[in-house]
Amino acid sequence: MATEAFAMAGTGAAQGQGGYEGIIMLVAMFAIFYFLLIRPQQKRAKQHKELIGNLKPGDSVVTAGGIHGKIASVDEGTISLEVATGVKMKMNRSSITEVKQ
Repeated sequence: MATEAFAMAGTGAAQGQGGYEGIIMLVAMFAIFYFLLIRPQQKRAKQHKELIGNLKPGDSVVTAGGIHGKIASVDEGTISLEVATGVKMKMNRSSITEVKQ
């Protein structure tokens, strides 16, 4: 009977430590997700916002749909993209993915 009580006391002490280990693992998993997923996504979003903010007429750009052209004019939310001589398309600024050099 004494050995069973001692064994039960030992498992109770181990269960108390298990709670802290679970919290530590949860914090570690959140840190891993933050550095591998959330932070790079925020960095890319910041770079894209900066790219869109710096658009000016005459820039050669590529859109999300793969259209290549030169910016003819820039409005607040849209741009006018010249894809061929005399052919202009009006597009959202957010659809620009790359400025070609």
